[in-house]
Amino acid sequence: MGDVLLTLPAVVALKRHLPGASFTYIVEEPFRELVENHPALDHILVLPRPVGNRDFFRFIRNVRKNRFDAVLDFHGGPKASLITLFSGAKRKIGYRIRYKGWIYHTTIPRHYDSGPVHSAENHFNLVRLLGVETQDSPAISFPPTDRKVQEEADVVLRALGLVSSKYIVFHVGAGNKFRFWGMDNMSAFLRQASEVFGLKIVLVGAPDDAETEKALLEGGHSSVVSLVGRIGLKILHRLISQAALYVGPDSGPMHIASATSTPIIALFGPTIPAHFGPWKSKCEILEKNLGCRPCRQRDCLSGDFACIRSIRPEEVIEAMRKYL
Repeated sequence: MGDVLLTLPAVVALKRHLPGASFTYIVEEPFRELVENHPALDHILVLPRPVGNRDFFRFIRNVRKNRFDAVLDFHGGPKASLITLFSGAKRKIGYRIRYKGWIYHTTIPRHYDSGPVHSAENHFNLVRLLGVETQDSPAISFPPTDRKVQEEADVVLRALGLVSSKYIVFHVGAGNKFRFWGMDNMSAFLRQASEVFGLKIVLVGAPDDAETEKALLEGGHSSVVSLVGRIGLKILHRLISQAALYVGPDSGPMHIASATSTPIIALFGPTIPAHFGPWKSKCEILEKNLGCRPCRQRDCLSGDFACIRSIRPEEVIEAMRKYL
């Protein structure tokens, strides 16, 4: 989710500088909502997920029919690089990745000796390889919300008693155990935030976060309500856009929050904000300067995920005071 959203500033910049060009975005099915009807895009091609070999190469044939002048591979993963390789495009642009550089006509490094470069900035660098000098750096823009989504979101807000009310959105998931804040931390945070600010707190997350949701709701905090696994990405965007504050780890929903004007409290563990921080957002970042950061999120050297779990609930509460 975050990978897709962080490409959108570069896509917008490209469209501004080549307004007469036609742009097609290739995206996997779970994230169609992030780009569908985006004003900078003319078409989208959706790759099913999961996808078998036969369907994948049928998809490749569909890509080739478009006879693209250029393909920019913003991702560099196995499927993205294969699509680029077989796209038939006259020019293929991507990152200088080990064993894959030969796929592209033009490459740039993804990492630099001078220090970390934000993912969004890296994507601007790819765009510049097309000869487009993008001096501006747009924020993340979410596709316009249509009336149906607005109505669905309003129904959700009314059901939770949140219409015309201030509330906080708290993302309980993380994508993996390395970014998971921990049950004790989250339970203590919900108790303290309820007592200090007196606002409703809306839990959000994926269906996989159901056990976490259940454990947190058993804490009996009357101000806590949950939408974990119950809403799509467009409704999540609208929910966050109307909130007083968003709190959560480095994750896809954090980048959705950065496509709104809602302030963000971001908890960073194994990743670092210099690479993946909220882009052009009003935010407060909490992190611990441990020598093992950033890491590849394969094994935790200390075994206790200290980078994320040593961020104390009290620190989050203190950061929230700035905005509440």
